[in-house]
Amino acid sequence: MLRKVNLIIACALVVLSCKEHTKDQTLADSSITETKRPNIIYIMADDLTTQAISAYGGIYKDIAPTPNIDRIAKNGMLFQDVLCTNAICGPSRAAILTGNYSNKNGYYKNESGGKFDASQWTFPQEFQKNGYQTSMFGKWHLGTEPKGFDVFKYHNSAGQQGHYWDPVYNENGVDVKEKGYSTNLSTNFALNWLETGRKKDAPFLMVLQYKAPHRPWEPDHKYETLWDDIEMPYPATFNDDYKGRELTAGDTEMTMDYLSRRDMKLEEPADLKGAEKLKWAFYGAKPGELVQPEGMTNEEGKKWRYQRYIKDYLACVKSVDDNIGRVLDYLDKNGLTDNTVIVLTSDQGFYLGDHGFFDKRFIYEESLRMPFMVKYPKLVKPGTVNKDIITNIDFAPTLLDLANIKTNQKMQGDSFKSILAGKTPKDWQQAMYYHYYEFPYWHHVQPHYGIRTQKYTLAHFYYNIDVWELYDLEKDPHEMNNIINDPQYTNVIQDLKSQLKDLMVKYDDNKSLADFRTITDTDFGAIVDKKDDETSVRDILNQ
Repeated sequence: MLRKVNLIIACALVVLSCKEHTKDQTLADSSITETKRPNIIYIMADDLTTQAISAYGGIYKDIAPTPNIDRIAKNGMLFQDVLCTNAICGPSRAAILTGNYSNKNGYYKNESGGKFDASQWTFPQEFQKNGYQTSMFGKWHLGTEPKGFDVFKYHNSAGQQGHYWDPVYNENGVDVKEKGYSTNLSTNFALNWLETGRKKDAPFLMVLQYKAPHRPWEPDHKYETLWDDIEMPYPATFNDDYKGRELTAGDTEMTMDYLSRRDMKLEEPADLKGAEKLKWAFYGAKPGELVQPEGMTNEEGKKWRYQRYIKDYLACVKSVDDNIGRVLDYLDKNGLTDNTVIVLTSDQGFYLGDHGFFDKRFIYEESLRMPFMVKYPKLVKPGTVNKDIITNIDFAPTLLDLANIKTNQKMQGDSFKSILAGKTPKDWQQAMYYHYYEFPYWHHVQPHYGIRTQKYTLAHFYYNIDVWELYDLEKDPHEMNNIINDPQYTNVIQDLKSQLKDLMVKYDDNKSLADFRTITDTDFGAIVDKKDDETSVRDILNQ
């Protein structure tokens, strides 16, 4: 009898144990399912351009290679035709966050553009709502505190532009001054969060946004003299004479003639303070203020300024590349690579002496095209290249789609997840709409809107001029010949103008020119309430 009782108890314990094991296994399976949702690391450098990334080729690829950025392209998909809807820092960031054009998200300009409307939906909020751990490190530059992030630490000096050295960060609402070089620091914060700040059993979205290589292009000390003994090559369009584009490309303040003493890293007199200090540093940013050694001709001075500029810019990119390598290495060492989506991009392109320019803003290729690459082993075939037209309003819906997050939020952009899988939808967009509003500060670039197809760019410059430009990108990839008055293109122009009108209606931006000019003229406020040494520069220069 005792043996029978013991047998019954033993069987009961086995059944109970099996039930507990099943319960534990269910929880484990649930955890596995949760962790199989992909992690996403979105990396965006400021003013990084395709010409500075060796995976895209170009004249600097052997002199200043970017091996770690290239690792993303080599093991993922490199995009050749990702385009910016408004090629300037803040508005591009707003478009990326909301999936909407400037006229929808309300953030048109940097200068007098006010603060980004933080009450509106952004894609990180959707990730957070759907169980993702979220964090943001580096440059924000929207005049608000980030929303949708469990943790954030963003540049909060110089009008949220930040400083390269010993920068001030806003850490979850509190300003903290850090010691060191900002590109390294932002990566330190990101890696520390990956190691100790997140839970290991839930997916994460991490946004890492570098200040570099934004002006004033201050390299890490170890790279300050990296290319002192060589002469950097010059872009093919370095000596553009702007023939046929005199009122647009030829009437800007972003040529090599407008690089300042600060840009050239000239030694500042020790006794200067306040406004006088700023006037000295930014001498060169106004017409007629050429910064160059005495005795140089204009041509020699132009080349001298370019050499100092391009070496500093590429040295800043080198630090970005180093730090992206640190992130990739961390993922490899911690078994996170296979289940992590890595996105590398910029807020727009940038001119590296192309057309004699620095900066961005134009619909022209160097500023319109954004570097963009995605690595995700579970979906993206390594070493692939895509040439479809994609815009920055497409980023948000795509990231949500990759995470299998469904949302009722309306966005003007579309997901290109299927393109990442190697399948371009038959009805995918064949053209994109562009609109830039800011004038005259900074850099005196005429407001314009336009259409870009894979073969043509058509733009209308409208603020205080009425100029149309057309470029045949197959015959004239450098956009040196404005063919708007060429009778051979009459039908092409009519077709493009019709497509442009349709796009303006589609994106609800079919306003009158008077309305567009009103946006340009409207002072929406400053990005920050309290002026500091950088935000008052315009006033100093305008005295």
